Amino acid sequence: MKYSVWKAAATSVFLLGLTGTAVRAQGTCSNSTLRGEYAFTVSGQFFLPGPNDTTVAVQRDGIAMTHFDGKGNLSQADYVLSSPNAPAPPGAPPADPVTGFHNQENGTYTVNSDCTGTFTIINPDFVDTTVAGPVITVKFVLSDSGRSIHTIVTSLIPPGAPGPVPALIHSEGHLVSVGSVLFPRVAAMSVQGVDTERK
Repeated sequence: MKYSVWKAAATSVFLLGLTGTAVRAQGTCSNSTLRGEYAFTVSGQFFLPGPNDTTVAVQRDGIAMTHFDGKGNLSQADYVLSSPNAPAPPGAPPADPVTGFHNQENGTYTVNSDCTGTFTIINPDFVDTTVAGPVITVKFVLSDSGRSIHTIVTSLIPPGAPGPVPALIHSEGHLVSVGSVLFPRVAAMSVQGVDTERK
């Protein structure tokens, strides 16, 4: 009997310790946790209405370099390919003449205290047109003290479309530099005077 009481007490203390650890782990993230250049891989599908009430699934795969300034602003350069059944784009997106990556992509982000968050990327108009580029919103979680980010697209508005279409697209990003030295073209919105060492 004494052994059972002692075992129950020890278990309770252990569980309380775990609970305390979980509580202490919360409230550790903010916009400043997500700061620097992150290399992303992107993969998934979005779905468009086809003829005769059908649905066309368009595969998308790509890579991106995204700069988060630690204050809720982002800028991005990417290179994304679509499956052959994708509709023809309304024009060429702005691109870096040296790398060929699509650029001038900007947006905002919010990191919650539990290390979840949301960001939105607004792509520029296509070259020599008034057709707006796609607008993409994602939910994300941070791991490894903000060095890794895992995302899922929650809203995708195709070029010139009046609203979002269904999508199943995810991405994985990893910190490659806190400063803007490695990727000055991407880090157009980098913050001056910020420590270049990940805390």
